[in-house]
Amino acid sequence: MIFTNEQLERYSRHIILKDIGVKGQKKLAAAKVLIIGAGGLGAPAAMYLAAAGVGRIGIADADTVDLSNLQRQIIHTTNDLGKPKVESARETMQAINPDVDVRTYNEFICSRNILDLLAEYDYVLDGTDNFPAKFLINDACVMANKPFTHAGIIRFEGQLMTVIPHQTPCYRCVFTNPPPKGAVPTCREAGVVGAMAGVIGCLQALEAIKYITGAGELLTGKLLIFDALEMRFHTAKLPPRGKGCAVCSDHPTITELIDYDPPACGLKGVKA
Repeated sequence: MIFTNEQLERYSRHIILKDIGVKGQKKLAAAKVLIIGAGGLGAPAAMYLAAAGVGRIGIADADTVDLSNLQRQIIHTTNDLGKPKVESARETMQAINPDVDVRTYNEFICSRNILDLLAEYDYVLDGTDNFPAKFLINDACVMANKPFTHAGIIRFEGQLMTVIPHQTPCYRCVFTNPPPKGAVPTCREAGVVGAMAGVIGCLQALEAIKYITGAGELLTGKLLIFDALEMRFHTAKLPPRGKGCAVCSDHPTITELIDYDPPACGLKGVKA
């Protein structure tokens, strides 16, 4: 691949980085990243991945834009109210960078369609806000051998981890099963500060960029936890991969995808 003069100018701040350079930028241009969820987390992640020049970005979400989204889902605007989120996201991403091939999936992701969707991509970002979706994404990525970054936010707290299937601990290694209904407050009940979505969503995009280019060290084997009220990041070491895990152990007991009951969004934290 040969970059045009315009592309060299667009990506110049990447290209001068010794950890990315022209070689890394070409890797970004050839990469295919799927973002599941065009909400608070998916919005900043999608915008930064488009700006970074990721060649193909898929974005999956079955929801439409409503007024309460705009406090944190910065990829959408007031003019997008009532529009499918994936279309609003696509328009913003292509306005940022028309070089990017944006594929939209205006549908609910479930056990019947997720594996076909994953087959088209190299890396996955979990931008969902509910436990059933997070367990489904984890299990599907492990079964399809697709690396992904999980994230969750609530109130003034956020968490993040990256999973390389069959090499590092997965989400289910840490959180065995979805919590019982009502055990964790929903986002609607507990609230979330809008800028928290920006912080954690941007970190998800950064993990994808690092994975694609090979720069730095990925957030594997540990959970990054951010407390915005104290402005404190810390990491919790995760249990070894596969030890008793129902999906990623050498002898898994979960071999088919499960559609759990519909969502209760929230964040189950790990204390370090």
